[in-house]
Amino acid sequence: MGRRRVLRHERGCVTTDLAAFSLDDLRARAAERLLRHAPDPDDPETVVVGEREMLDPGHIPRAAAVLVGIIARPEPALLFTQRANDLRVHAGQVSFPGGKRDPGDPSPLATALREAEEEVGLDPALVRPIGYLDPYVTYSGFGIIGVVAEIDPSYRLTLSPGEVADAFEVPFAHLMSEENHLIESREWRGGVRSVHHMPWGERNIWGVTAGMVKNLYDRLYGP
Repeated sequence: MGRRRVLRHERGCVTTDLAAFSLDDLRARAAERLLRHAPDPDDPETVVVGEREMLDPGHIPRAAAVLVGIIARPEPALLFTQRANDLRVHAGQVSFPGGKRDPGDPSPLATALREAEEEVGLDPALVRPIGYLDPYVTYSGFGIIGVVAEIDPSYRLTLSPGEVADAFEVPFAHLMSEENHLIESREWRGGVRSVHHMPWGERNIWGVTAGMVKNLYDRLYGP
């Protein structure tokens, strides 16, 4: 099966003034409030968010990075993928392009750009990094670095069907509106844990991806 191009624009309910989330305002906040250098999940001086408390004491997270890609339009949007349905883990879930660090990757930025090119054919030349999120440690044992970057609106995607079923945009204003940040309770290992949930039309953005969007919100708009 050959590789194919898919880009879908979907409608959703955005309840907040779009001017409050313009590209110019986003850039100003990013310059002031995002991390300027890639953090280290194992550094005790680094703020770590996510699910570290669910891991065994002393567990060293496996390094990974994702591209938190902002489409650089006057009314920006974030780029997401939907994982292929036959993957061994996290099949069908919404995610950011990205994955675990390869031995040859010199930095989290290199990992995020390589994975985005492999998964959705995103040309690295169209990506401009603007900062980093706090490390996000997952219950599955990964320490994920969110690389926040602008994507040129002229981008085109060629999806790798073995990894990605679809790619789509969600308006930045929708994701940065606090009323769209929900919490769900889910059973896990005989107990119950709380997970972030941000619905968008028929899409279900939840778990680690929604948690990283919440970290982006906290970084840009929090106290």
